[in-house]
Amino acid sequence: MTQLRYRQGPMPARIAGLNNTVQTVRVLYETEPEIARAMLPKPLQPCERPEIYLQFANVDMHVDSQTTLHIGALTCAVMCEYEGRRGGYVFVMAMEGESVVTGGRERYGEPKKIAQTRFLKDGNRVEASCERRGITFFELEGTIGAPLDLPLEFDEHFYCYKGMPAIATLGEFDGDVFLTQLNWKRNYSERRAFDGRIQFHESVYDPLVDVPVRSIISMEYAAGASQTGGEILRSVPGEWIRDFWCQRDDTPQNPGIFIPA
Repeated sequence: MTQLRYRQGPMPARIAGLNNTVQTVRVLYETEPEIARAMLPKPLQPCERPEIYLQFANVDMHVDSQTTLHIGALTCAVMCEYEGRRGGYVFVMAMEGESVVTGGRERYGEPKKIAQTRFLKDGNRVEASCERRGITFFELEGTIGAPLDLPLEFDEHFYCYKGMPAIATLGEFDGDVFLTQLNWKRNYSERRAFDGRIQFHESVYDPLVDVPVRSIISMEYAAGASQTGGEILRSVPGEWIRDFWCQRDDTPQNPGIFIPA
């Protein structure tokens, strides 16, 4: 009998989403209004306040009863609204593990990229960083403080675009492009104050420095369970997302656009 693993054989039953255990630092900061507006593709609408959601998570992904993947993950999103629902348009998802990255890109349209991450928790002291192509473009450090009087169980929603770039014409798509919604159910065991700082460094591959921190709105440390899933909301014209697709790839030759001061 010859084994052939290019065909799918019997596998343990899996649920549609993933159950995770996380330690995470959550940040909400205010950037320049013009930048926040320019970051959003149609049909997403900017919030009244130009807010950026940033999360660094140390994650155990429980794929099934026999398999747990340990990863670090940096997520950044522009807070926005779609049909009255507040969420975040994800423009950075840098994390460890090829299977985690390709699965999220192909299934949900997440703009994931393979990265090297570092997370260190020593008592109440936390340090984290994210590196790609030899460049550490994000660093975080700080101290965990007192418990916060905030809900431990809640849902968060984020928006992505799922499409297949065209073979024949650059900038177009083969087939439909979909606006997707990520549904993240939080079941934290703790949410605590976090006194710290975040720092961005120049990278032509991951230009987080282009979305500057004008002021920190909130910082917290949270730990517990998190369940992730998603759904398709609607199809959209390819031209709505065409100029934003570069966020998914490493395009050091991209000059970007210039926002009036």
